[in-house]
Amino acid sequence: METVSENRCFGGTQGVYKHASTACNCEMTFAVFLPAEAAHGPVPVLWFLSGLTCTHENAMTKAGAQAWAAEQGIALVFPDTSPRGDGVANDEAYDLGQGAGFYLNATQEPWKPHFQMWDYIATEMPGILAANFPIDMDSQSITGHSMGGHGALTLAMSLPGRFRSVSAFAPICHPTGSDWGRKQFTAYLGSDEELWKPHDASLLMREHGFAGPMLIDTGTDDQFGDLLGTEQMAGAIAARRQYAHIRLQKGYDHSYFFISTFMEDHVTFHAEALYQ
Repeated sequence: METVSENRCFGGTQGVYKHASTACNCEMTFAVFLPAEAAHGPVPVLWFLSGLTCTHENAMTKAGAQAWAAEQGIALVFPDTSPRGDGVANDEAYDLGQGAGFYLNATQEPWKPHFQMWDYIATEMPGILAANFPIDMDSQSITGHSMGGHGALTLAMSLPGRFRSVSAFAPICHPTGSDWGRKQFTAYLGSDEELWKPHDASLLMREHGFAGPMLIDTGTDDQFGDLLGTEQMAGAIAARRQYAHIRLQKGYDHSYFFISTFMEDHVTFHAEALYQ
């Protein structure tokens, strides 16, 4: 692992690192914020999975999460959203290829050799964090935005016991129910729709649910509202009687202005679960 940068931040350290990924078969970059408490021992961790077109840097610089994480004594992890590099397949569309990994393991060419983001987030990165940072891997929570909200919800429900709480900002909740979502799943996973179901949060909610608390915020003026499937997720939560809060925030859109406005709420929400 190579240190790209480390900066003093709210009494702690904001670092950026890169490494050769086994899962993605390329060099990957990620960021970690460590609060002051990490100097004295392992601290709980909150993962933030970013959305389409983003890298590790967007949430690190725009979400305003470090101030609230420092207040709660929580580490933050900002992975990249996809594999990258000259030898990695790409597409001209913003919603496919580099920057659009969708937190799944691709089975189709040309994506299969590198687009193994599920394994990267679920298996490889936890090992890197445990080996290199003072993080308590028994105290994890996860959040994300848009495509990253999709990833946070699907990972949390598919890995029981891994995360103590899950939240999301404007998550893609029902990709199998839209032509847009079906486009990505066909490209990455092929035409067998049974292989899509483990990556649809609304379907996972009906099938499995989540053992811990859940918080979802979506703006009423979100420009991608018709593609998110918030109503389907709400129906699945109600049908399962899942302990969850879904909040429709009046006048807010899909931007980082929306995320930064409610970031304190989300960090506090996770802190309550992480310190139980």
